[in-house]
Amino acid sequence: MRDFFIRSFEMIVSAIVILAAIGVFIGGLVVMFNAQGGFVQGLVVWIVGAVYVLFLGGAMYLGLGIYQNTKRTADAIDALARR
Repeated sequence: MRDFFIRSFEMIVSAIVILAAIGVFIGGLVVMFNAQGGFVQGLVVWIVGAVYVLFLGGAMYLGLGIYQNTKRTADAIDALARR
């Protein structure tokens, strides 16, 4: 049951990262073609948005990685204790 929730969270994290990247791309296009925006402002939205998506996705995947490493360490200690 626990693995179900972890796998589900991994899928949700992937979906969030993909949707955020699509949102940043569309947001940059909207700013580029807006009368009050411009090409340079659209590029800034893309650059800042890309950095934000990298940090957001990286932090979420880091949490998942910590969980996986902790699980492997616990399994290794259990295997050593059985010897």
